[in-house]
Amino acid sequence: MESIATDGNGAVEGHLARHRVRNRTAKEAALICSATALFAARGYEATSTAEIAARAGCAEGLIHRYFGGKKGLLLALIQRRASQEVEELSRRLQLASALEEEFLQLTGWEVDNMWHDQEFLRLVMSRALFEPAYGKVLRKVVFSCHVPVFMERLKHFAGYRSLPKQEMEALAQSIKLLGLVFGFLRPVVLGEDRVVAKTMAATIANMIVRGITDVKSSWQPESHAGRTPVSKARRSGSCLWCPGCLENRLR
Repeated sequence: MESIATDGNGAVEGHLARHRVRNRTAKEAALICSATALFAARGYEATSTAEIAARAGCAEGLIHRYFGGKKGLLLALIQRRASQEVEELSRRLQLASALEEEFLQLTGWEVDNMWHDQEFLRLVMSRALFEPAYGKVLRKVVFSCHVPVFMERLKHFAGYRSLPKQEMEALAQSIKLLGLVFGFLRPVVLGEDRVVAKTMAATIANMIVRGITDVKSSWQPESHAGRTPVSKARRSGSCLWCPGCLENRLR
């Protein structure tokens, strides 16, 4: 057994307190991971707290102690997922060199993110339909958490900073809206081809960004099959969004 030295001034108690904090954090994470897997595989209603605890290797009572029950565990799951996505966005996407390029890559990331999160979105949206409290959390944590991050990234560009404050937020919100519609609702719920849906999102994004940027500096000549945005596409010899190039990237 590990021996713990004490100086007589509470060193032992401090060590044990830190150990309990770490232990609780690990158990909370295990329960959330377990719930995520079981909710996705079996659904929220069909999953019991006993099954969640057993999969996590924890006592069932911890779900009630840490989260207040299965509903609280779902809310914690939603909040954790949103925080992870914000971290992933900041880590994976390098800031683009132009406003139009940044807007397009953020839109593409959001569309892809909604597509890959489809099981999670099925779960939380179905709960929101029956319990309004979940709808409020969904709006605040899932559908609004990325917007401040989008705004901070877009503020690096003078064209964005010149917009009125309300329009700055609206532009960032439009990225989220395009992601939801063309990354989840149309390809997942309505069964539309994913490439077609993502290409339509790109078309709309192009239309939006053209309204706030210099058209001549934002587009290649129209000799390409459709207008192809941004200098990165010009340098690489392929476009970001046309159906042929897009389909190759999605394979």
